[in-house]
Amino acid sequence: MTAATISQLMSFLDTLPEPRIVLNRDYTIAGANRAYLAHYHAGEQPVAGRHCYEVSHHFRRPCDEEGESCPLKTSLQTGQPHRVLHIHHTPRGDEHVDVELTPISNAQGEIEYFVEMIHTVRAASATATGELVGRSPAFSRMLEQVMRVAPAHADVLLLGESGTGKELVAQAVHDASQRSLGPFVVVDCSSLPENLFESELFGYEKGAFSGAHQRKQGLVEAAKSGTLFLDEVGDIPLNLQVKLLRLLETGTYRRVGGVEPLRSDFRLVAATHRDLKKMVSEGKFRQDLFYRISTFPILLPSLRERMEDLPLLMEVLLKRVSTDHALSIHPATQLCLSHYEFPGNIRELRNLIERASLLADGDVLLPEHFPGLCEEGQQAIRSGHGFSEIMTLEEMEHSYLEWQLRHSGLGRKELAERLGVSERTLFRKLGKLATS
Repeated sequence: MTAATISQLMSFLDTLPEPRIVLNRDYTIAGANRAYLAHYHAGEQPVAGRHCYEVSHHFRRPCDEEGESCPLKTSLQTGQPHRVLHIHHTPRGDEHVDVELTPISNAQGEIEYFVEMIHTVRAASATATGELVGRSPAFSRMLEQVMRVAPAHADVLLLGESGTGKELVAQAVHDASQRSLGPFVVVDCSSLPENLFESELFGYEKGAFSGAHQRKQGLVEAAKSGTLFLDEVGDIPLNLQVKLLRLLETGTYRRVGGVEPLRSDFRLVAATHRDLKKMVSEGKFRQDLFYRISTFPILLPSLRERMEDLPLLMEVLLKRVSTDHALSIHPATQLCLSHYEFPGNIRELRNLIERASLLADGDVLLPEHFPGLCEEGQQAIRSGHGFSEIMTLEEMEHSYLEWQLRHSGLGRKELAERLGVSERTLFRKLGKLATS
């Protein structure tokens, strides 16, 4: 492409509402449209002429050399558009962004440029704000699946251990969908008595049974034009699963005591901590219902699989439990919690922090405020390996890393394993430490 052709392309991109940039094969930004400059450019330096990885990630090398997926490299290899979820530095701080790269070929069929479209993912936060937070690779993989399926009409099945935040993820699917303006209706299948399941789900007509003095709207009807979230769908009794299957297969239902078929209009998101495939083989869950609800399964990572998010999650939870004064977590406490398995996942972490906040008389949560978990951390404080001043979480992390580098005697790989983070993440943190 000539300079004139690039200028014409940029004139066209300026008319589009989505933020877009044009990239050369060598990762250099050839231009950015007005929407990009308005959303993602702080104005301190021109964007054109700089590398995309420098602007978006503050990296000195391409993303794939820093352990991230690189859409440009993949698109260059395949010749096809490529879409990824990244965390970009923006004027508002770090944000999850959906990046879609489209190659542009010259007259000889050779890829010469790329157009990158970017939009911020509002469903989750990479900082200590909002409900659904995280930035670890495991969290990002899960979030990328959420953003791929949310705009579609496909049913979603959320899988994972209890306490991993399935309702928050279901809400994120709803919020990013075309039904976001409709209701988000939660059905707790584990708490519905078998004799009330049908009437709660489908509603009932006046006089349908003793005590039915007036018509009642069911949860299916309440979810009209929105999302119906069936939490713990694996707890639905076997004899009632056929009624749910019929609803999903035909798109119709009848109120209890009614004869007129009603048309349903909802997007289904189901969730369970149970192994549905095993339940199917044991005859405890209908095979046809399993295949019907599992169009797009998403596995939510356990907390021990995303321990890199632990400091961020603790910061968020501290804000929620600290009603009258700000709390912080001692580095020794953070260390001991990083070695805990958290069988109850984020729900257990919240309970532990809330209990610790009640046990603490000061503003710092010490190892002694987590009885049964942090005796070693308390001993570290007594032996002089702790810290007494109040710090930010970033300052505490830096202080702890400095101490480990001096005293642990471990290599980078072994230290990363002991800390519960990837070697790439530890390398990045050590790099920040060296320049701070």
